[in-house]
Order: sequence, then structure tokens, then C-alpha cells
Amino acid sequence: MNPSRKVRATEERLDEIRRAAAQAAQTPGAQALSAATSPAAASTASSSAAPTQESYYGLPVLKKPVWTWEVPLYFFLGGIAGVSACIALAAQLFHANPALIRAALWIGLIGASICPVLLIADLGRPSRFLNMLRVFKLRSPMSMGAWILVAFSGCIFLAVATHELILHGYTAPLWIDLRWIGELTAAITGLLLASYTGVLIGATAIPVWSQNREILPAHFLTSGLGSSSGILELLGFMVPATQILGFVASGLETLLAVFLEVRKRHVDAPLQHGKSGWTLRIAGFVEGPASVMLRLFLGGTHTGRYAAAVCFIAGALLNRYGWIWAGRASAEDPHALFQIQRDPKSHEQEVS
Repeated sequence: MNPSRKVRATEERLDEIRRAAAQAAQTPGAQALSAATSPAAASTASSSAAPTQESYYGLPVLKKPVWTWEVPLYFFLGGIAGVSACIALAAQLFHANPALIRAALWIGLIGASICPVLLIADLGRPSRFLNMLRVFKLRSPMSMGAWILVAFSGCIFLAVATHELILHGYTAPLWIDLRWIGELTAAITGLLLASYTGVLIGATAIPVWSQNREILPAHFLTSGLGSSSGILELLGFMVPATQILGFVASGLETLLAVFLEVRKRHVDAPLQHGKSGWTLRIAGFVEGPASVMLRLFLGGTHTGRYAAAVCFIAGALLNRYGWIWAGRASAEDPHALFQIQRDPKSHEQEVS
């Protein structure tokens, strides 16, 4: 082929690309980009770029989360399992009912057994979960989460095994020491397991997740606390400790629901509108005010405490799915991402 003809063909192709770019520059996504890079064009872009724009040059700005239904269920069960180990250790330290300690440990072990199955179901193959353990990266929430789950599973198994051996008459000092080691390490790793899922989604580029990264870990931890104490109540442990834990968790969830409701930010729109918004509102009501009122007015009866426990557990489960759905809705709103990128300092002041 003649080199000069090849050069002309290349130049013609470049001209075509320039013309296509010039035409695409009239789209809302390109105007938003020019507003972000050129102060002179900011006013024009802001007036013409609608908040409902769905693409940039015809392409989505962010990829929606592809997690299946197993992941929010894993978040839910992981929180319950992790906090149950913490409750078991606290009950052991304060010489509480041995049956409650045993139940809390078994709740932790059952949760630790189900969580890997849910993760593998989402990943598709067991080898993919094992591949996650080939690397240990402190700066990667996903890598740390996999290792936290494995560590918690081993620790809670040690705690349950030694606890059962002691109950069956094996009271040698070695077994007692191993039980304390198992319960202590299970409580530490369980605390991380119950809260790291909030860190995991907060470390993504999804606006509604990343801009709420300060509250998500505590939110998931509180939700796990109320769910774990609620399960113990459903198992018949109507002791003052579970009532207090239920009050604390429900009260904190009520405050959080009010905070998310009154804070008006464009990035939080998925928390208040659409399927995710209604799901989170219902979840916040039943695990917050509804549970508090049941404990306050009917807490002296078993029926009232059962109802409060069921409300909180159901709300906590809905809450996990609501946050995942909110992330998907947020990924479809590039205006929120453009707004954060254009003026991150003002957005941080808005958060504070």
C-alpha cells in the first residue's frame, strides 16, 4: 500500500473522530465535563445538564453493582454472627446464664458456616473464593473481608468446640484456656466482620455509598447488635440484658433514620425515592421507632418483646437489600458523581 495513501486514510479517520466528538459535545454529558474542566463553560453546562441525565457520550458513567441476592443476605448474617460472638464473650465475663453463652456461640458458628456458602454462590465457583485468599492486602476491603471471615470462622469454631468439651466434663486447664482464646479472638474478628461490610461498600465509587462511608460501618454494626439480641429473645432469653441491647439498637437506628430523612442531599436521593427509598424507609421504621414503641409499651410481656425482636430482625434484613438497591440507583445518576467531582469541598462541608 502507498504510504502517502495510508497517511491520508488515517487523517480522514481522525477527521471523522473529530466530527463525531463535536456532535457529541452537544450532549448533556459532554457539557457536564466541560463545566468540570472549564470555569467559563460552567454556567452554560449547569443550565443545560439535567439531573436526570443517564450517560456520558452515550456510555454509563458508573457500572451498577452486579451483586446477587446472596450478598446482602451475607451482610445480614455476618453482622448477626459477629455480634453474637461479642455477646457471648461479654456474657462469659459477667458470669451470665451458661445457656445464653452457648446459644450465642452457636449463632455465631451457624452464621460463619452459611456466609462462605453465600459468597461462593455469588462468585459462581469455590475456586474464586479461594483465589481471594491468595493475597493479603490491608488497603483492600474485599481482601481484608475474606480473611476476616476465614479468621472468624476458625475462632468461633474453636470457641464452640472447647465450650462443648467443657460442658461434657473435659475441664482440664488446657481446654479452659483454649476456650478463652477462642471466645476472645472470635469477639475481635466478629466485631470486624459485623462492621467491615459497611467499609466495603463505602470504599466504592458509587456516590450514595461513598458519601455515607462514615456512618455505614456503625449502622451495620448496630443493626447486627439488635438482630443478635432479638434472636436470643426469640430463643427464650427474656433477660434484662437482651432488653437493654434491643432498646439501644432500636434507639440508634431511630436516630439514624431521622438523620437520613431530614438531610437533603442530591446524592442521598436513592435513600428517599424509588424502590430503594421505600425499602429503607420501611426498614428504618420497623427496626427503629416500631421496635422502640413495642419495647416501651409492651416490653413487660413476652409477646411485646417477641414482636419487637421480629420487627427489628425483619427491618435489618430489608435494610441490607435497600442499601444495595440504593447503590444501583445511584450508579444510574451521573449527575450526583459530576456534582461531587466538580466541587468536593462544598460537598464535604454539606456532610459535616
